[in-house]
Amino acid sequence: MLAYLVIREGTKWTDVFRLTAGRTVTIGRASTCQIVIKDERCSRNHGEVFSSGGKWTIRDLDSRNGTVVGGQQIHGDHILEPGDVIRIAHCQMAFVHDLSQAFVGVDDSLDTNGETVSGVPIPSISDSHVLDDAFEPTTITHRRGHTRYLQRSPATDVPPPKVGESAAQLCRLAFELANQTSVTDAANLALDGLFEGTNVDAGGLLLATRDARGELTIDEMDLIASRTKVESSYRRVSAFLATMVLKDGEAVLARNIEGDSSLGIRDSAGLFSATSVICAPIRQDGKVIGLVHLYCTATGGNLDADDLEFTLAVAENVALALKNLSLQQALTEDLSATRSEVVQLRKQLGTQSEIIGSSAIMKQVQEEISRAAPSRATVLIRGESGVGKELVARAVHFSSPRSNGPFVCLNCAALSETLLESELFGHERGAFTGATERKIGKFEAADQGTLMLDEIGEMSSSIQSKFLRVLEGHPFERVGGSKAIKVDVRVIAATNRDLERAVAEGNFRRDLYFRLHVVEIQVPPLRKRPGDTIELANFFLATFNEETGRKLQGFSPEAIELMQHYRWPGNVRELRNVVERAVLLTHHDVVAADDLTLSNLSTASESGEFQFAATTYEPSTLADMEKRHIGATLNSTGWNKSRAAEILGIERSTLDRKIKRYELKANA
Repeated sequence: MLAYLVIREGTKWTDVFRLTAGRTVTIGRASTCQIVIKDERCSRNHGEVFSSGGKWTIRDLDSRNGTVVGGQQIHGDHILEPGDVIRIAHCQMAFVHDLSQAFVGVDDSLDTNGETVSGVPIPSISDSHVLDDAFEPTTITHRRGHTRYLQRSPATDVPPPKVGESAAQLCRLAFELANQTSVTDAANLALDGLFEGTNVDAGGLLLATRDARGELTIDEMDLIASRTKVESSYRRVSAFLATMVLKDGEAVLARNIEGDSSLGIRDSAGLFSATSVICAPIRQDGKVIGLVHLYCTATGGNLDADDLEFTLAVAENVALALKNLSLQQALTEDLSATRSEVVQLRKQLGTQSEIIGSSAIMKQVQEEISRAAPSRATVLIRGESGVGKELVARAVHFSSPRSNGPFVCLNCAALSETLLESELFGHERGAFTGATERKIGKFEAADQGTLMLDEIGEMSSSIQSKFLRVLEGHPFERVGGSKAIKVDVRVIAATNRDLERAVAEGNFRRDLYFRLHVVEIQVPPLRKRPGDTIELANFFLATFNEETGRKLQGFSPEAIELMQHYRWPGNVRELRNVVERAVLLTHHDVVAADDLTLSNLSTASESGEFQFAATTYEPSTLADMEKRHIGATLNSTGWNKSRAAEILGIERSTLDRKIKRYELKANA
């Protein structure tokens, strides 16, 4: 059978010690004792409690001032019975099998704080006299700022009625509240305890809303939990009573309130009314954050001063539980923020290493990133689809002074004109069909950071105009709004389109083109840097090995040769997907050539490259062939020299020299 020593020092219950058969519990002033009593009247090794023959025995170890059990001093061994109270110096220990009996029959008293002293009744704190229930007016009969259950009191007081049972209930409730993981669970558990410990028919627990500010009012409180034992549903506390408790911070008991509209609770049909009510504050750091509201009906009993004390004690325990939950939530949010920051830092640290490639052309790209990053200038990143333009944009951002700010991406080609405007600038509630809430745009989200706009060439003319104004530093308004919003954002634009041709055709604003074309970074297609293909493939293989748990050793010689000679029309994105598919589907220890699923699509620039007829041959010098090839490439791009230089795989300055050398002219 379970057995406990419930320990009390002076007027305060301090601990519950569970006794275990086969283990001796030592009691004394020495720090080596299991139960330490810090009192000079207690011997260093005063006594011990042990199990013998199915009975629990206390043994006095020839202590200086003796041991008292049940009011009688013992000598040597004494068999304990449930309910025995052991006295050693100022400490009392109740021996029980049931914790609820631990607080009953103890002869030392607790301070009743205005109920009884030495058996003599005295008035309550705010009462000048005590009236019998039959003569009580319909007003507040008791008010109390703090419960006696949680206060230190002189050792000569006499315990009031119900104190032992209530203290045991509070002890259990405090333990259970400490284990709750949500505010709702704590509120429901508190109501369970109140219904068990008081004579109540219905009750609720209200807490301040998140947006409550300043002096709390009843309108700024939400009902978190409610309970009722009667047929009628719970009725919310009256505004008058709630305001009184919120203002004064004292718990209130009011009885005989059937005819009092300010304190009472009555339904519209007159079928129900409350006879007594308790409203107690839930306080944290001296501030009321909620209310406990209980009431009895005509069919039930009546609430009394002991119920008020118990309710106030429960409210104090609820406040402590809510504070612990708030601290736990704050720690959880801090941990989540820290983890997000770690992930972000890892992304930042890995940005440079993710730009894989040791070819000369990729080293040049990295040098351009390093030069562009420290400035505030707009960057235009150009390259075919799949070359890694977003990765270059991330590298620019995380290498810049804005690296601690947000990095926001938006694909302009994926949205209609209306949605693109909303995504860029945000919208107000009701601005258009489906706009049920206010939403901030990407510009606001990227404030103090970087905004990358992919496929900038797909932006409509009307959006281009608004976008240009923001780029030039002007404020903007959300869709459907009138408030001017100004942000500090660095813009990085990316495109795989020929912007020069779009300008010539009138599809892209000339002024926006020049505003974007401040710093340009050309990202070469994968076929222009074949030396990086295997390096990238090995990087992706290691990545997918880790993700899938596979242990592929590499690529077969045939697979390597196939990848080196393939044109990669989808660029790095295609290579990544091909390696991922191979890792998932291969049955070999290495990736073989037949594991690589390659397409027969042409590359983005092959339509503009000079094609030789397979059935004819005309002897010519290399210079003549180069002249014809460069001329054909320029004509296919509409004499867009930047685009032609990209297709030819040479620098723009080199192309200018060859045009001059071969005396090439437009439409020639």
